[in-house]
Amino acid sequence: MAEQVVRTLVVDDEERIRFFLEETLRRVGHVVTQAANGEEALERLRETPFDLAIVDLNLGGRVDGLRVLEAARWRWPGMAVVILTAHGSLESAMDAIREGVDGYLLKPAEPSEVRKAAAEALEKRQALMQKKEKRVLQRGPFFVDLTKHEATLNGKGLDLTPREFRLLVHLMQNSHRVVPPTELVEVVRDYTPDHLHEARQIIKWYIYRLRQKVEPDSSNPKYIVNVRGVGYRFQE
Repeated sequence: MAEQVVRTLVVDDEERIRFFLEETLRRVGHVVTQAANGEEALERLRETPFDLAIVDLNLGGRVDGLRVLEAARWRWPGMAVVILTAHGSLESAMDAIREGVDGYLLKPAEPSEVRKAAAEALEKRQALMQKKEKRVLQRGPFFVDLTKHEATLNGKGLDLTPREFRLLVHLMQNSHRVVPPTELVEVVRDYTPDHLHEARQIIKWYIYRLRQKVEPDSSNPKYIVNVRGVGYRFQE
């Protein structure tokens, strides 16, 4: 019985391998799109949310398999990726593994190996994404649900703007250290100030606004504290 339909991108510069992969996966319910080189793969990935990509690391042309992998991870983080290579050494795949691949196949691969790698990669990526989606943060009286984009203090909801929410989350995630103003501006504004003074002036306003909503006494903060000359720290 055919499995659930899976949208799959096959990227290889050898036509016979693309055909083999498409026929192998089509038999178990995959709808396959082919790309003959890295440039074509990037074009496909720009608009289409595939479930799985099987990517040859050693593509001909200007865009190699690692570049395709990086683009896939950035554009569609929920997509499973299997790398395909003729080189069996671990060293040849280390860069790809660091980018977070979900499977690894050596050429030539048997149909059963391809199907097994595809199924395991999809399962692995799905489990990872479900884990990420369920992430929550709890520090002292603060509780944050990252999936629902909700934050509470002592069980009461906080009415935060998106930028205030990002600021609170980043401070909570980094409660073990003092976070410099430049880093906080990057988190809140997606912008890197040229000078420390500029960063301090920008983030000071957001810190003030956030303190108004979370501190019992904003003039004497107990949760978001200033470390003079260094930055800000979340204190439980």
